[in-house]
Amino acid sequence: MPTAMERLIWGFGDGSTLPVIDTPIGKIGAVICWENYMPLLRTAMYAKGIQLYCAPTVDDRESWPVTMRHIALEGRCFVLSACQSNDLIRGGSVIVNPLGRVLAGPCYGSECILTAELDPGEIAEGKFDLDVVGHYARPDIFRLEVDDGTGYHLLKA
Repeated sequence: MPTAMERLIWGFGDGSTLPVIDTPIGKIGAVICWENYMPLLRTAMYAKGIQLYCAPTVDDRESWPVTMRHIALEGRCFVLSACQSNDLIRGGSVIVNPLGRVLAGPCYGSECILTAELDPGEIAEGKFDLDVVGHYARPDIFRLEVDDGTGYHLLKA
């Protein structure tokens, strides 16, 4: 979703551009920059089973790492956020575990490579008490339909 001046150059995508891909290291997906502030988009990623939530951005505000911690805790997934670092953008890359604990970063003021050991068991541990698209989803009052480019489909946990 283009933001601010980006709308002068970029067009709109659709749900087909938001896959969660099953890999040998887990289910990986990405939500770019301020799309991370869209609760229903995050919910769609959680419903697709995302485990490694990638969030590249240019948002270097102090609130960005806090937002990444919230997303990790809400979705019970690992969040890997890379933020540019240059003359205009100070960085802020961070890695967060499914309970909202910062494992690495945030890194400000220079280029960096963050690493952390990820324990997939922490995802199951986190979802034991809170699974926003599972036992805590409230399907009695909410449902989410997503247009994946082939039409609207009801997402279920």
